[in-house]
Amino acid sequence: MRRPEPAVILRRAIRIEQHPKHPLYLFTLTASELLRIADVSRVSRDPAGALLGYQRPEVKKHVRNIAEYLNGDQVLFPNSIILALSSDAVFKQVRGPKVDPGIAEAGTLHIPLPKPGHPKPAWIVDGQQRALALAQCKRQDFPVPVNAFVADEVDLQRDQFLRVNNTKPLPRGLITELLPEVSTLLPSNLAVRKAPAALCDLLNRDPESPFKGLIRRSSQDEATRSSAVVTDTAVVKMLQDSLSSPSGSLFPYRNIASGETDFAAVRKLLLLFWTAVRDVFPEAWGKPSTRSRLMHGAGICAMGRLMDKVMGSIDIHGTKAPQLVRAELTRIKPLCHWTDGHWEEMGLDWNEVQNTPQHLRLLSNVLLRAYLNNRRTLS
Repeated sequence: MRRPEPAVILRRAIRIEQHPKHPLYLFTLTASELLRIADVSRVSRDPAGALLGYQRPEVKKHVRNIAEYLNGDQVLFPNSIILALSSDAVFKQVRGPKVDPGIAEAGTLHIPLPKPGHPKPAWIVDGQQRALALAQCKRQDFPVPVNAFVADEVDLQRDQFLRVNNTKPLPRGLITELLPEVSTLLPSNLAVRKAPAALCDLLNRDPESPFKGLIRRSSQDEATRSSAVVTDTAVVKMLQDSLSSPSGSLFPYRNIASGETDFAAVRKLLLLFWTAVRDVFPEAWGKPSTRSRLMHGAGICAMGRLMDKVMGSIDIHGTKAPQLVRAELTRIKPLCHWTDGHWEEMGLDWNEVQNTPQHLRLLSNVLLRAYLNNRRTLS
């Protein structure tokens, strides 16, 4: 008679108390056990638009390469998988004298196996490609080193995911989606990008935003991504430049000392300017960058620099603000070639403009000089 499978995995483990609420465990799992207890938390959005998960999509070639190595004759696999364990996992300390000054405790970790239709008790924070490769390799009894911390909160899992991958080449779009959802103190290089990332998300979801549904995000399904025409990295760069430069139109709404941003005022300014852009250039708005360089990275960033100049003289709370912004943008419309023609001063056809520092400087310079010269002529 076949014995029923145990309801838990029992594993010798070391517990390290780094955080009073989130103990850290060091132990091993076999390749077959890893994905039995751990899920990959893919980044996506629910029907209400709230962000779910945090992991990038599977990189099939990378997974295949790791699996081929694991199928070799002599395999050394020291890279540990980092898991976030649910609080359902129980640690039982072994009795006996301690051999260190309380730095770590030995014991047995009880990890419950999930029942059919129920969530797994762990999530992979770092090592998803390695975990998928282990699931595909021939040797399913291969022992895998695991570091795990107890955390039911997705917020903490995202925080650790960003920190672990801070020096790795994570897709920039994925980082910009995750940053607004992390509430803990971030490294300085990530903290300065949090406000632009949050504003990018606002522009893509706000019903009054001309960008609504047009910004491509890592969490979108294929159908939604196909209708999105602007990369989130271009929008984030435009916002970050304006927020961080003293000459930026968004700079006055950011408190550098406290790190706080007046999002209500920033939202009003952004909607005023970019709604006017859409209205003044309707033939170029909402098209793929292959058909409109206005929606291209170079176009978004160059218009962002023009925004800094135009909005400096506009009272965003004034009743005539929308008409004034449209009037200012109309000044440059005759020289713009977003969808056809030739940019005379740059010596480039409309579709030759690329998202490079040189072309961005050229395009920004052309727009700003044309705007300032037109104002001088009329004044």
